[in-house]
Amino acid sequence: MNRLYSRLHLYFKLVRLDKPIGILLLLWPTLAALWLSSQGQPSWQLVLVFSVGTVLMRSAGCAINDYADRDFDRHVKRTAERPLTSGKISGKEAVGVAVVLALISFSLILPLNTLTKQLSVAAVLVAGSYPYFKRFFAIPQAYLGIAFGFGIPMAYAAVQDTVPMSAWILLLANVFWAVAYDTEYAMVDRDDDLKIGIKTSAITFGRYDVLAIMLCYAISFALILAVGWQAGLRTWFVAGMGVAVLFAIYHYSLIRERERMACFAAFLNNNWLGAAIFAGIALDYAVK
Repeated sequence: MNRLYSRLHLYFKLVRLDKPIGILLLLWPTLAALWLSSQGQPSWQLVLVFSVGTVLMRSAGCAINDYADRDFDRHVKRTAERPLTSGKISGKEAVGVAVVLALISFSLILPLNTLTKQLSVAAVLVAGSYPYFKRFFAIPQAYLGIAFGFGIPMAYAAVQDTVPMSAWILLLANVFWAVAYDTEYAMVDRDDDLKIGIKTSAITFGRYDVLAIMLCYAISFALILAVGWQAGLRTWFVAGMGVAVLFAIYHYSLIRERERMACFAAFLNNNWLGAAIFAGIALDYAVK
């Protein structure tokens, strides 16, 4: 029994359930899309399916990411003791965990329409290929934004059986947001990434990294504001966006000196930025 518990604990750490920040960064845009696509009245079944699916797919993504990066992570202080990198579990186990989680996630959307299922296949392909983009793509965080934001078109498809332009604009907004917060994250590992040859936006942007982050926040906010305003959202939505802007300004105060732990704190704080935007959307619909 103790051996089984120990193994499950390793799998728990492999899929980062002990570090839920990644789940939340996927969840807030997905919930926002559900509320916008349903005009504030998503069914509880869809909310449950997309919430659980977000947890499962992010967990599967972590397992695949660790498998792809197993030879790199041992050279990075922050990742050297991950279960796969440290040899506590095998590569086959990691892939097996990812496949099982992805299959369970797919089973959740079986009752939904065909378009949602088709988009889910694309989402898996994007998520599975993301770790390898770091080998050659100068700003892999942009690709991450697509992977982390694919719940947006899927949410619209599930509610409306179509993916309107507003969904793609929100996905683009998520790309810029992901570049912002994951560049903050990459600033923590920049020295190690330079040594091992991994490409990240923190390296690509160089001394303009802080400026690039703030510009990405600004573009993301402008796109979200445009979609929300066109949807008829006003007071609470604008208030939520205002809070998000304040969080972004706070992030600037953290990252401007480029200290590792301050940059990591800014990355983690994006949970509250995303929550503020979703809260503004949900509250605006609630008071209509």
